Amino acid sequence: MFQEVVVVLQREMELSYASFSSITCKNDCREIHATWNQLDLVGRSLARRTLTQKRQIKEMYRAMYGQDLVEHLQETHLANSTNEMCRVLYLWMLEPHERDAVVAKDALEGRVLDYKALVEIYTRQKMNHLFFTKQAYVTKFKRHLDQDMISEPSNSYQKFLLALAASQQSHQTDVSQHIAKCDAKRLYEARHCSREASDESIILEIFSKRSIPQLRLALSSYKQIYGHEYCKALKKEASGEFKQALRAVIKCIYDPSEYYSKMINKSINMGATDKRVLTRVMIGSTSAGMKEVRSSFERRYGRKLQDAICESLSDGDYRDFILALTNIPSSSSF
Repeated sequence: MFQEVVVVLQREMELSYASFSSITCKNDCREIHATWNQLDLVGRSLARRTLTQKRQIKEMYRAMYGQDLVEHLQETHLANSTNEMCRVLYLWMLEPHERDAVVAKDALEGRVLDYKALVEIYTRQKMNHLFFTKQAYVTKFKRHLDQDMISEPSNSYQKFLLALAASQQSHQTDVSQHIAKCDAKRLYEARHCSREASDESIILEIFSKRSIPQLRLALSSYKQIYGHEYCKALKKEASGEFKQALRAVIKCIYDPSEYYSKMINKSINMGATDKRVLTRVMIGSTSAGMKEVRSSFERRYGRKLQDAICESLSDGDYRDFILALTNIPSSSSF
């Protein structure tokens, strides 16, 4: 039964990506407008669309009905705050940087500050994404993200996030193999430094001066030079807040597809599935490349991602939408 559902949805997605004309866009808008109170039908129209197609739909919807589709979805979400389907539709139709601004605000306002959500945002691979996310945060909430993130006393997660924020300002577009090898050696030496404060300062300096692609290359160079992954080496050492935060950041930078596959598995195996986390990491997976996340999940857990979702979520519009996201092309730029 689960397999049949997956096959049907996958066929629908493949057909929808094959052609997206202005006529198709208008038909989508009509369907959304006509079935507004049936979220499963609205979701079916939107889940299969790429970023470019979603932008076309938003423009067309405004032209046809004189209404902002995202604002309409936000109003529906606010009126049904406990309905995760409303929330996922609203987040999905936001521009990527606007979505991350909303996710960051949610992470900061929770009962427990969700640093993993912030790390995901601060380590996006696309250049300038964090800059535009911060601008969207100011526009939406009239506050500054970096300032809202800081609390007293400061902790290691905050130190890394501020370092990553500084690295995004370097505007480095090219990566250097030479710098990567030098940084790899410094990371190795920092691990074997007898003074913990010196260890932390060296690592934070590297993370504050290198772009995300450059840091990723340094971690790859580390494995080539020393024969093991830096993150796995940290796992064997005594744990502490700094090392815990460092490992979380490295996982997002070095192998985002593996990180997201683990987070998805964790969110659907928490007894009562944590839909808010699942929504965040499923949409985040589209930025890492959904095809790569699916492959990582199957390799690690020995079953298809779609089957795991079908088994963990009850039948309904939310499950269908999440399943549809598993077939988003890697080139869709979420």
